[in-house]
Amino acid sequence: MTTSNPDHVKGLLVTALGVLFIVPDSLMVRLIATDGATVAFWKSLLVALVTGLAILLWQGPRAYRASFAAGWPVWIYAFCSGASGALFVIAVAHTSIANVVFIIAAMPIVSALFSRIALGERLSKRTAITMAVVPVGIALIAFGSGETEGASLTGDLIALGVVCVFSLGLTAARSVRPVSVVPAIPVGMAIWALVLLPFADPMSVPADDWIWVLLHGGFFITLSTALMAIGPRYLPSAEVALLLLIESVLATILAWVVVGENPGLFALIGGAIVIATLAVSNLVALMKGRRVTVRPAMRP
Repeated sequence: MTTSNPDHVKGLLVTALGVLFIVPDSLMVRLIATDGATVAFWKSLLVALVTGLAILLWQGPRAYRASFAAGWPVWIYAFCSGASGALFVIAVAHTSIANVVFIIAAMPIVSALFSRIALGERLSKRTAITMAVVPVGIALIAFGSGETEGASLTGDLIALGVVCVFSLGLTAARSVRPVSVVPAIPVGMAIWALVLLPFADPMSVPADDWIWVLLHGGFFITLSTALMAIGPRYLPSAEVALLLLIESVLATILAWVVVGENPGLFALIGGAIVIATLAVSNLVALMKGRRVTVRPAMRP
């Protein structure tokens, strides 16, 4: 497949733009001077409102009916997508941004494992090798959390929880292909806004930080969600996975430059192992002209 194909060019541009819009996600969580539950509440509520209304205006109620007619797997996806979005914010509130994005980069591998267990999908030798190497990088990241300012094992475990929860959601979504589960995203976000409300203090956001709240959930995450729902339809999964790895690198650099959050030596080494392993794995898949086991989805 070459970039001379108009659909391929469209897929590259739209997906790359979606990745770029998700890059500031973790930084904005850090810039909003309130607790993680409150930031997660506003993120969930704004994404639910803006995305839900956009789907309603663009496709009408039939989009929701068609999606949820597929049954409980769509409800599982809705719950997991909302949970992972909330847990991502809480993870960033408890550990370094580098730790979170490097750990979450491993999501396609965990999704492949879940698909093997739940759906019986075959794991290629390439995927099995990748699964063996990536945990080494994650272990190094966790090991260094005790020595890196702002990092903690608790936050790292929450980030790992994000990976597991969203991977479960992706597996549920794969079980009902080719039904679109995009309408389930605002439903899941609305559910989690309600779950988080008792633990949040919505009006504790400082006056100067409301701009970040609105940009975070109402613009960047919403727009990235839309773009990442469109772009990957025109690209091989391995190519999407490679583009998503860019977000892990850029988010770490952005946090380092803007708020001076040094990721620490262990996070850099562990993250390099994770990113390099996944990059090589997906490059091999592209060169062989094969699709990867799990189609990556937008990071929570």
